[in-house]
Formats: sequence, C-alpha cells, structure tokens
Amino acid sequence: MGVLIALTAGLAFWLVGFALGWGRSPVDPFLVTVLVVVIAITVRAVKPFIERLTGRP
Repeated sequence: MGVLIALTAGLAFWLVGFALGWGRSPVDPFLVTVLVVVIAITVRAVKPFIERLTGRP
C-alpha cells in the first residue's frame, strides 16, 4: 500500500513539476518520482529484516 501511495504522490509531483516547468525537461520531475518509488520499495523490502533484528514480532 505504501508503494502505491508513493507512486501516486510522485506522479502528482511530476504533473505539477511538468505544468510549472521545473527543471529543463519533463524528465527532471519524473526522476524525483522514480526516486520516491525506489525508496518506498527499499523500505518495504528491508522492513522485515529490521523488525527481526529489533525483536518485534
């Protein structure tokens, strides 16, 4: 669910960035979207290992 929220927020950011002309091309705001989604996927993948290390069930 968190990845979907990150994707939605990132695409909204891309749309606003594209409309306002941030960066030199539409690719610049899209790279921020990709970064947000990659971070969300990484957090989702690492979360079980961190919970196991800290002793949470």
